[in-house]
Amino acid sequence: MNTENKQWKSFEEQLQLLKSRGLLVDDEQAALDYLERIGYYRLSGYWYSFRRFEESENGPKKRADSFFEGSHFEDAVKLYVFDKKLRLLVLDAIERIELAIRVDVAHLLGRFDERAHENSELFDGNFSKKKRGREQKTQHEFWLEKYNKALKQNRELAFVKHYQDKYGYLPVWVAIEIWDFGMLSKIYEGLLFRHRQEIANKYSVGDVKLFVQWVKSLNYIRNVCAHHTRLWNLNVVENAKVALGFEWQPADTKRTFYYLCVIQHLMKIICPNSQWKNRVRQLIDEFPEPRNRSAKGSDIGLVRGWENWQVWC
Repeated sequence: MNTENKQWKSFEEQLQLLKSRGLLVDDEQAALDYLERIGYYRLSGYWYSFRRFEESENGPKKRADSFFEGSHFEDAVKLYVFDKKLRLLVLDAIERIELAIRVDVAHLLGRFDERAHENSELFDGNFSKKKRGREQKTQHEFWLEKYNKALKQNRELAFVKHYQDKYGYLPVWVAIEIWDFGMLSKIYEGLLFRHRQEIANKYSVGDVKLFVQWVKSLNYIRNVCAHHTRLWNLNVVENAKVALGFEWQPADTKRTFYYLCVIQHLMKIICPNSQWKNRVRQLIDEFPEPRNRSAKGSDIGLVRGWENWQVWC
């Protein structure tokens, strides 16, 4: 194991190191500006695919420090800018989807009890009765701990203070305003099957398990975007299963494009007049293919002929 400590380097030294490894720099001052504003480490994720492979007799090939011939610093920056635009587009759509599903869950539960989110009888037994973890708590009890923590963190918000002071609790249709997407995902998964089905049907998804996983996957992708992690070539860890019966069935569930299709399917129902799909199509058309061809638009997971799928038309 290499225990040598990494040494601090000035921006000028960082740039010289990259040049010594074969990365071409067309405009040194612009490159220094990018290193100062974006940072070496974040940009390194975009020139990673420009790095050569080390020769290896045994085991998988590893990336070398040196770059493929024809690799340009500017191309890494273009990938970064493309990825940033993609993240912003995805965040915009996921926000709308999250808000819509929040209302769906709260409106449904509110029919039965204004404090439904606290009532274990309104949830599936696996969520509300089966003990888990070292502390032997139900998933609902773990969820309530997060909810109560969110209450404390937001206690100074005017609407929280009003309901707490006047009623001593937040009705479910108010409580949803302090849930994060992770809490929403968990509570949807914990609903009674017929209630999960009712919401999934609204979005033309007959497979409840698939819709549950879509919500979890979109929460994962939302967190990736919020933390400015690379999205265009993301390997989606919290990935859904193949979407049988949908046009994008051939798409790789570990790649971003599958979830762009999921998002667009939901957007057509939530915001039917939205131009989101056109903005995505235009951005993908503008994918900046690096001059060394080491990074490709296909890394997003595009499927040949996707432009003609009904969901994108």
